[in-house]
Amino acid sequence: MLTVALSKGRLLEPTVDFLRRAGIEVPEDILSSRRLLAPDSTGSYKFLLVKPTDLPTYVEYGVAAAGICGRDVLLEVTPDLHQPLDLGFGRCTLVLAGKGGGRKENHNLLSTTRVATKYPRITERFFRSRGLPAEVIYLSGSVELAPNLGLAETIMDLVETGRTLRENGLVVLEEVAESTARVVVNRASFHIQQAEVQEFLRRLRKVLE
Repeated sequence: MLTVALSKGRLLEPTVDFLRRAGIEVPEDILSSRRLLAPDSTGSYKFLLVKPTDLPTYVEYGVAAAGICGRDVLLEVTPDLHQPLDLGFGRCTLVLAGKGGGRKENHNLLSTTRVATKYPRITERFFRSRGLPAEVIYLSGSVELAPNLGLAETIMDLVETGRTLRENGLVVLEEVAESTARVVVNRASFHIQQAEVQEFLRRLRKVLE
């Protein structure tokens, strides 16, 4: 039996849909149940539902042999995992955003001192690579409020349509990275459960063809 970790939240429904199209029998109630561990009816798979930011840890430490999460999480956590497949769905962009103005004002915002974000490591790397000083303020949610309340001049956040940014009077200053759903595999499991892992990947690749 292959244990596969799935990200709770925005990626769960499209992930379940993708797995079912791959012929993997995900439990019918997985989207509505409070169960965090759900075996399929064939005895081939066991699904573990975890917070997106925790998923790489569960896979890296072998609790799950494989998992599906966003590239944004992998860029933030930088786990030691195989990343064999980009599944293509859940497309979003990680952006630096702030209260927009003219070109000069936007340039000044890039040289900001305070940035609010759910992605502190990515943000620190971004500003360090530019040689710019930045105080990174970690927030677990509602990051868009920070510039309006004076907590930070800019934010680093994941956007899908940009609607939330616009509703809060923010504009994209720079696109930092693209994110889609990725398959990750524990390095030991890649060899120890080679047959099961390869069959899992084969089914997923079939959908991508």
